[in-house]
Amino acid sequence: MLLRVRVTLPDRPGTLGQVARTLGVSGADIVQVVVLERLGGRAVDDFTVVWTGAARVERLLAGLAAIPGVRVDGVWRAIGAPTTTGQDAELLAQVAANPADGLATLVDAVPGLLAADWAVAAVVPVDWASRSGGVGGAAIGHASWRAPVPPQLPEVTPLRGRSMTTPDGTHHAIAPFGRAGLVLVVAREHSETLSAAAFHSTEVDRLTQLVRASAVILGDRLDLVGAPPVVAGP
Repeated sequence: MLLRVRVTLPDRPGTLGQVARTLGVSGADIVQVVVLERLGGRAVDDFTVVWTGAARVERLLAGLAAIPGVRVDGVWRAIGAPTTTGQDAELLAQVAANPADGLATLVDAVPGLLAADWAVAAVVPVDWASRSGGVGGAAIGHASWRAPVPPQLPEVTPLRGRSMTTPDGTHHAIAPFGRAGLVLVVAREHSETLSAAAFHSTEVDRLTQLVRASAVILGDRLDLVGAPPVVAGP
């Protein structure tokens, strides 16, 4: 299976090599490394690795923890292939080629792009700002195939892209479409054996850009998401 391993490490020569060697000794076959952040002498890297089901993740975590200055931010199962250049553009091309199913195409594809478990397009009630207890009763416009039924959504608002974590440990990335109260919510769930990392700001930015571009492509079609069906008269 594919695992995503997020590591914060000192941004100095040799440390990345130590992490890579440790992953290899632990039984992980590295297929991709993505640098999410380099700031203040520290770096945040995502490693996508092939991991045999028989190997124990505890061995991997112990090896990484033994490297001075290294912190493991999360290890979780990656859905789909590693991210490659051009995937975002290809997704937007698919949305444009078939706008009638454009929202569904976006929602179904995003979990694979962001190594998440599921995604939903939710329609926030128009009176969300006046609700003192948070935003409840959001309608689901479309849900990806791995989404729970019903999906447990955080208190989303249609204002800006951001990340958040709910009390059960589920991490969410949220991006508004900018019309009709429509919001895309992506989730990484906590499990007993693996602990996913929260969505990094670069991942939220990527999601926000995809959603904004899709909103431009789909236009008025988004106003119909979550609207009750029109029933023909007798």
